[in-house]
Amino acid sequence: MLAICDCTGHGVPGAFMSLLNISFLNEIVMERNIHKPDLVFNHLRDDIIKVLNPAGTLEEGKDGMDAVLCNFDFKQNRFDFACANNPIWIIRNNQLKEFKPDKMPIGMHEDRKPFSIQSEQLQKGDVIYLFTDGYADQFGGTKGKKFKYKQLKDLLLENCHLTLAEQSEILSQKFESWKRDLEQVDDVLIVGIRI
Repeated sequence: MLAICDCTGHGVPGAFMSLLNISFLNEIVMERNIHKPDLVFNHLRDDIIKVLNPAGTLEEGKDGMDAVLCNFDFKQNRFDFACANNPIWIIRNNQLKEFKPDKMPIGMHEDRKPFSIQSEQLQKGDVIYLFTDGYADQFGGTKGKKFKYKQLKDLLLENCHLTLAEQSEILSQKFESWKRDLEQVDDVLIVGIRI
C-alpha cells in the first residue's frame, strides 16, 4: 500500500493533523486489518470527525486531508485505489490517462458519501504519478500566476521516457525557475512509479 496525503493546516496545526492521520491510517490498516482503499478512507474520515468535530456540524472546523491510497498487486499486475480530491495519472505509450478523484476530502464535507474504489490493470512501462496540489498551485512565471495542472501534465508527458531520477531533477529545476523569488505556497510532493 502507498498513501500520498496532504493535510490541512500549516505549522503546528498541520503537524498535528499529519500525526493524527498517520496514527489512524496505521491503526486502520494494521490493527483493524482493512486493506481496501475506499474502506480505509471511510473509516479514516469517521475517526477524524469523531476526534475533531464530534457534533458533526459544518460550521466547525473542516480539518482533514486530500489523499490517494493505492493497494498494489504485482503478481496480478493491477492496483486498486481511492482518491480524495487528488487524481492519479498514468502515462502509457506517451498517452496520459487520468483517474478522477471523489470530490471530497477525508474530513467534514457537506456531501458526505462513501469513497469509491477504482482499479487498473498495469502494463510494463507504465509510469504512475501520484501528487498533492502544491506543485500546480505554486505562483510564479513572468506574471505571478499558478503553474496549473495542464503545464504539469505537459511537463510529465515531455519527460516520461527519462529515468525517474532525471524526471525528478527536471521537475525540481522547473519548479525553482517558475517560483523565482516568490515564496513557496505549499508542501510539494510528486511520486513517480515505473512498472
